[in-house]
Amino acid sequence: VEAVRAAVPDVVISIDTWRAGVAEQAVRAGADLVNDTWAGADPELADVAASLGCGMVCSHTGGAVPRTRPHRVHYDDVVADVISTVTAKAERLVALGVPREGILVDPTHDFGKNTWHGLELLRCVDELVATGWPVLMALSRKDFVGETLDLPPDERLEGTLAATALAAAAGSAMFRTHDVVATRRVLEMVASIQGERVPRRAVRGLA
Repeated sequence: VEAVRAAVPDVVISIDTWRAGVAEQAVRAGADLVNDTWAGADPELADVAASLGCGMVCSHTGGAVPRTRPHRVHYDDVVADVISTVTAKAERLVALGVPREGILVDPTHDFGKNTWHGLELLRCVDELVATGWPVLMALSRKDFVGETLDLPPDERLEGTLAATALAAAAGSAMFRTHDVVATRRVLEMVASIQGERVPRRAVRGLA
């Protein structure tokens, strides 16, 4: 973290961890954002974010134990469960002293969810966006993409980008990805289609 901070001082550095001790060391070394991938499994993690003034991602795992795979997962309404859980976590962080502008919410695909849940959450991204909290999406090479298309991780790019385009069009604010160049191109294209970005080079038929 220190090396990255020294090399690119103006870039926001995010670290994935669910352990308070790891988060504290990373933030002191220069990290700006803690992505709590296991949704509060370590209750002291939120206190670390508050005491050090860093940002934090509120995740949803349905109570799954860290580093376990989903097994016979059931929700009466997965979208409602995600929204109520992550917004409550976000408000709690604000109450603890975490800067509101540093908080994001993540539906957390695959964690404590099956493929049907993942697809339903993508169809309803606009409902999560409507809460007013910035939405982070971590879709890259996820199992719900792999199961939907019956593909291994290294062949999931197209499925990931399709999901990314839909999530971006619905208003998601940030994306975690393995394939940065391809993802950025998709996001720029979506923004241009929606009238939020001008084309880089539009000359055809204009002269």
